Amino acid sequence: MNEIIEQYFDVSQMSKHFSEVLEGFVITIEIALIATALALLWGLILALLRQLPGRGLLPVRILTISYIDVFRGVPLLILILLISGSLAFLPLPEALTIPQWFGKPDNFWYAVMALVLVYGAYLAEVYRAGIEAVPGGQMEAARSLGMSHGQAMRSVIVPQAVRKVIAPMLNEFTALLKDTTLASVIALNEVALVGRDIQTKTFNSSALTLGAIMFLVIVLPLARVVDRLIAREQRRTSRGGVARVPSHH
Repeated sequence: MNEIIEQYFDVSQMSKHFSEVLEGFVITIEIALIATALALLWGLILALLRQLPGRGLLPVRILTISYIDVFRGVPLLILILLISGSLAFLPLPEALTIPQWFGKPDNFWYAVMALVLVYGAYLAEVYRAGIEAVPGGQMEAARSLGMSHGQAMRSVIVPQAVRKVIAPMLNEFTALLKDTTLASVIALNEVALVGRDIQTKTFNSSALTLGAIMFLVIVLPLARVVDRLIAREQRRTSRGGVARVPSHH
């Protein structure tokens, strides 16, 4: 037992390397917040494209569904490696292929791009579940008032849908936050890589344990918030059916 405590819970090692691990964790949080904001927007766009009416827009719906299916199926790690290993060789402006936006290195943005592409697909399905949970009469009533399909979606359907899916969105944020550690494979100094480097130098895993604790400080309160939101939504809809919200966890 002493060996386990010394290897994984050495307080002196945690204290010694706290600032390094915290610095890596800050980078992790930055990636997660930026990627989540962009993925929320991209997922909403995908969900709205998927809901476009009419036979003339069938190709758009098919392409959108294909995108969602593909990027929900491709492992995030492989996508990170694909983007980081080949984007710089595409015939595109250097600002896009080797991004250095806001003073962040290119591997930071490669990780963000991969997370947005994947989680945008997952969030599109979350939005879709919320949209489909809104009674069909809402759209009919909006159209009868002279609104176009787009106006009805923007003013009536989407606001209601978003309120219904806040809890699963927070679940996706939690998953995305944890998946930022995959960026360590492209030498981004986020919390996992920092902890691994310290482990290699000290032959002690306490720095990695410290990183895990930092994740728990964020994730556990979020889990309780999600539980409360789900319970509240169940109370609201206890007299009727509840649309199932898809999840990949």
